[in-house]
Amino acid sequence: MDEIAAGSSSGGVRILGVVRGETGGFWTDCGWNSIREGVFAGMPFLSFPIGMDQITNSKSIEEDFKIGWRVRKETRRVEILVKRDAIMELLRKFVDMESIEVKEMRKRAKNLQELYENAIAEAPNPSFGTLLNILSGHRAASKNIHDSSV
Repeated sequence: MDEIAAGSSSGGVRILGVVRGETGGFWTDCGWNSIREGVFAGMPFLSFPIGMDQITNSKSIEEDFKIGWRVRKETRRVEILVKRDAIMELLRKFVDMESIEVKEMRKRAKNLQELYENAIAEAPNPSFGTLLNILSGHRAASKNIHDSSV
């Protein structure tokens, strides 16, 4: 945690584990409650999975839904310390509003937020399955858009 705090502070970037409107994104371990909160807020994710399903969820956020980045690329059982300089650089890229990649990621996160809000309007207490269906539909739509542009 010290490296995360130092990297964030050194980079002059505000991150928060709890979603707030003034933050540039959502640092998460990729547990389902965190994913629901981030999707509901329309925030892109910086994922730092610790174990179990979080690793798969993190992969989905980055590779399938394209609404975030993994802080560490290697998710082997050996713990790899991510140094503050690497965190600082990642945070700077993550909040670079001039970056086309960042703009597209934020747009996808907002689109997913809208889908989730519509689902809540239809069923005020959406289930885990409802979020999975929304994410699956979003992943299929993203894949079709990507495939048709190639």
